[in-house]
Amino acid sequence: MELRVLKYFLMAAREENITRAAELLHVTQPTLSRQLIQLEEELGTKLFHRGGTHIVLTDDGMLLRRRAREIVDLAEKTRQELSHGEELAGEISIGCGETRNMTFLSGQIASFRAQHPLVRFNIYSANADDIRERMERGLLDLGLLMEPVDISRYAFVRMPEKEQWGVLVREDSPLAGRQSVTAAELAGVPLIMAGRESVRNELANWFGDVYERLEIAATYNLLLNAVNMVRCGVGAALTFHLGSDYAQTSFVPLSPRLEAGAVLAWKKEQMVSSAPRLFIERMRECVLGISGNSI
Repeated sequence: MELRVLKYFLMAAREENITRAAELLHVTQPTLSRQLIQLEEELGTKLFHRGGTHIVLTDDGMLLRRRAREIVDLAEKTRQELSHGEELAGEISIGCGETRNMTFLSGQIASFRAQHPLVRFNIYSANADDIRERMERGLLDLGLLMEPVDISRYAFVRMPEKEQWGVLVREDSPLAGRQSVTAAELAGVPLIMAGRESVRNELANWFGDVYERLEIAATYNLLLNAVNMVRCGVGAALTFHLGSDYAQTSFVPLSPRLEAGAVLAWKKEQMVSSAPRLFIERMRECVLGISGNSI
């Protein structure tokens, strides 16, 4: 598969129209159609359902779209890493979970770019499991991961901020404005819980015997959707206190207190280009200087 043809395929998949995709690619419609047919013949599968001027991806087409995006992104990342002059340039890709440590990381990014303005940062927001998967595939250089997370395969520094667990409720909830809430007091409340299994296990340990009596109304991946569900009355969301005031909601800490840490991780023994390597060195010096923790 040629990279050029994969880009053609991605454009056709996005536009769902051969003529419009050809115009955007600056090729003729017959040329694009021929390239897509040849791609199907090469792969031995049908990639599109064709109907008049409209095309729709088949199941195999949707799989190829996902893989093609990764291939094209990785090729572009590699090109940037190898295109270096006298001044430091390139892209640093970081996967980031939802944590107050993002403020600290953003400050370091701003400081790094002040010295190296040709370096571009690509921030990918997701949970720790998704970030680790993309790190394994070489799509991310680093990951800002919320614990609990398996980091046995990674080098890392521990970030300075600890996150406090609590429950986010509507402002008209009986729990709103409380100083804290116990496990027993949450037993009769519909809860919105993080989808990650390792996080659920951590919370199960905190709840103890009460966990079996909880009403799990929904799970979430990233917090903004959970906030929306809280406002709409789906339930109360178990989450970190990220320092943001979400309208029409109130954050109540868990009692006894439950905290979680975060790490900035990268693959051990991985060969990286100059820009990510220098940024890792900066983060190690800065974070270790603050906390004295070890890698």
